[in-house]
Amino acid sequence: MVTLLITHPACLQHDTGPGHPERPARLQAILATLEGAEFAALQRQEAPLASVEDLMLAHPARHVQSVLDAIPAEGLNMLDGDTLVSPGSREAALRAAGAVLAAVDAVMAGTVANAFCAVRPPGHHAEPDRAMGFCLFNNVAVGARHAMRAHGLSRVAIVDFDVHHGNGTETQALADPRLFYASTHQSPLYPGTGMGNDPRHPNVVNVPLPPRAGSDDFRAAMNDDVLPALRAFRPELVIISAGFDAHRDDPLAELQLGEADYAWVTDELLGVARDCAGGRLVSALEGGYNLTALARSTAAHVKALMAA
Repeated sequence: MVTLLITHPACLQHDTGPGHPERPARLQAILATLEGAEFAALQRQEAPLASVEDLMLAHPARHVQSVLDAIPAEGLNMLDGDTLVSPGSREAALRAAGAVLAAVDAVMAGTVANAFCAVRPPGHHAEPDRAMGFCLFNNVAVGARHAMRAHGLSRVAIVDFDVHHGNGTETQALADPRLFYASTHQSPLYPGTGMGNDPRHPNVVNVPLPPRAGSDDFRAAMNDDVLPALRAFRPELVIISAGFDAHRDDPLAELQLGEADYAWVTDELLGVARDCAGGRLVSALEGGYNLTALARSTAAHVKALMAA
C-alpha cells in the first residue's frame, strides 16, 4: 500500500502578516520538495472541509464560532500576540482539520498504509477554548476524536516531537483516558507547560529537554520514556504531531536535531503502529521555521512513511 499526502491550496491563503514565522512559504517549501521524483509514488488528495460539528469534537461550539467570527473580511486580526487571522484563514483552518479527518478515514479503511497532512495553520497549542501559539483549532485532537466517534476506537495515541510542548493536545488527554499524549520538547520555552508528569494520568508523558540537547538526548527520551509508555497503552491508531522546529537550524529554539533523527523517530513510531495498531498511522504538520531545514526534515519523515 501507499502513503497518502493530503494538502490543499487554501492552506497557503492563511496570511499571518509580514515577518511572521508561521508563513505560507513554509508549506510552499514542503510541497516543492515533495514534488521530487523520489515522491512520485505518493497518493495525493486535496483536503476536504471540516464542518463546525467536526471541530466541536475538540472545542465547545461557542469557541469555534468566536474564532470563525474573528476572521476579518479584509486585513489582519490578532487573536493574541502570536496568532493572527486573515480572510483566507477560515478555509485554511477547516481544510487543515479536514485533512486529518480524511487521513484517519483512509488509514482506518485500509486503502493506504499511512498518511501525512501537509497543512497549516498548525494546531497543537490550541486549547479547547483558546486559540494560541499560531494555532486556531487542534487538528490532531479533532482527528483523534473522529477516530473514536466514526470508527469506534477506544485507544488513540498522539505523539508530538515539535520543539514546543503541545499544551492544547495535552489538555485533551488529561480529560480523556482513551487518549494518550506524549511530547518531547525544549524547556524552558513557549508555552511554559509540559514540565513534568502526574502519576494520576499515565496516559500523558512529557519529556522536557534542555536547550542545546541533541540526537542522543532525544533518542534516549524516546527509548526510555515515550516508546515504552506508548506500547503499554496499546494504541489502535497512532497520530503524530510532526513539528520539525527541534532542528539545529531552526530560529525559534535551541535543540540540535537533524534529518536523521526525524527518519529514526518515524521508523520507531511506525514500528509501534505495526505491533499495536495494524500499521495505522497518521501524521500532521505542526512547526518548523527554517525553510531549508523544514523541507529536508519533512522529506526524511515522508520517505520513512513511504518505506513502511
